[in-house]
Amino acid sequence: MLSSFSLISLVGVMLGVLVLVVVMAVYSGLERNVKSRLLGFTPHVLMSLHDGESADGRMTDWASAAAKAKALPHVEAATAYVADNVIVDVESWQRPVLFRGVDTSDPAQVAGIASMLDLENHPTSTADLGIDDRVVISSILAEQLRISVGNKLRLYSTRNFEAVMRAYKATENPPLRTAFAENWNHATQILSSTWKTSTGQPALPFAAYREAYTLLDHILAESLREPERELLSNLLLAMDSSEKDETAQVFRFDAKSKSAIESAIAELNTTDAEKMDGETLKGLKNVVLPKEAEVIGVYQASQMAVTPDLFVPLPLAQSLAGLGQAVQGIALRLDNPYDAETFAASARQTLGPEVSLVTWGQQYQAFFSLIEQQRGMMYFLLSFIVLVSAFSMMAVMFTVTIQKRREIGVMKALGAAPNQIVRVFLYQGMILGTLGAILGVGLGRVVIHFRGAIQALFRSLGFDPFTSSFTGFNVLPAHNDPLEQAVFALMAFFLCSLAALIPAFFAARSDAAKSLRNL
Repeated sequence: MLSSFSLISLVGVMLGVLVLVVVMAVYSGLERNVKSRLLGFTPHVLMSLHDGESADGRMTDWASAAAKAKALPHVEAATAYVADNVIVDVESWQRPVLFRGVDTSDPAQVAGIASMLDLENHPTSTADLGIDDRVVISSILAEQLRISVGNKLRLYSTRNFEAVMRAYKATENPPLRTAFAENWNHATQILSSTWKTSTGQPALPFAAYREAYTLLDHILAESLREPERELLSNLLLAMDSSEKDETAQVFRFDAKSKSAIESAIAELNTTDAEKMDGETLKGLKNVVLPKEAEVIGVYQASQMAVTPDLFVPLPLAQSLAGLGQAVQGIALRLDNPYDAETFAASARQTLGPEVSLVTWGQQYQAFFSLIEQQRGMMYFLLSFIVLVSAFSMMAVMFTVTIQKRREIGVMKALGAAPNQIVRVFLYQGMILGTLGAILGVGLGRVVIHFRGAIQALFRSLGFDPFTSSFTGFNVLPAHNDPLEQAVFALMAFFLCSLAALIPAFFAARSDAAKSLRNL
């Protein structure tokens, strides 16, 4: 029969293993579920361009790029990718948020968002975004702005603010002909005094044409009012329409192009700054007006991972990001997302150096590194619980050796070898370690199985350390890893055996005569 001291040691080992099993199973479950959610809407591999095609890396001919990527092995889908930030306005409550465009032609993306919907708190939520101005919002944003399914919100694109600032800045400048008088006067003098007639057509010598074009192009790169920019662009386009004659060393123009150049110069020389400013500010009305969208769904967000505040249809995302018909990249979905690194390595050789491939692991590297650090820290801290249990067992075994001093003396007087005495106490520690490990793992799996009921009990008492608003799950996810739990059991067994070995060693070294006298 186990003594009360032994039972206390057994319970200590069991609780230490139980805590390790439960906490690490919850950590594994959280990691797996967060990864599953991320993979529901995040590109397994994000393909973008970095060849200088455009200043912001936008892809204009993205349909052909997607078709080329779709032909690669292991690619299940290749869809447009757009992500940016906007300012949400709900009843005069504003805050900046992140949004992600959803290509509703890709069933996997729609299904991924549908799987995250918070149907318990928002039962009418849906992921049917279509191509209209509809959005699915995060539960965090819904709680902060106190909105739900069916409400309207306004979206102010930050790209609009850039356009407004450019327009206002341009109105502070004098007209083009005054602000850049030296270049403008020199260029217009060239275009009015160096015309020649070649084979019946108006023409400009190479040197005069290039000098005038360079001066005007430099002006176009400056901050101009939009009407002046348009007129200057038309002037340069008319110059571009000329034909180059290498023999005569001139650029030939038709009468229509020469008339367009002269007309643009005349208009730019007579522009009215106040009138242009009025037209510019009037035109800003279409720029600054927000997009109004309807909330059709609320998804359960987690503060453990950064996820978009809004999911919007691709056309709306392109408009909010100021991309027109372009996109920021191509989202590739693979048949096995955990092979993304291998796929990206081989695809880079196929697609060429101008294409950038970023895997989902690289996108969320900081988050996964944090999870790994937290797991390592929890391993380290919780292992001390088992270690403390082992020390308590060592104290118990020392107590037992003191209680059994006479029995030890009798055994030694009858010829028992020291290693036989060591084995007696070592076996007791091994038995306690084995029972504690088995009971700890078994009870830990029971707690994991009934974690929902336990969490509900805590909530009924007004105590919930794992709120759904933080974790993103109404019931804590958990994953039983048999190999990991076997390691915990072996660790407990080893520490308990080691804890029993030390007092057994001292007991075996005791003097038989003194032990018999119980000294």
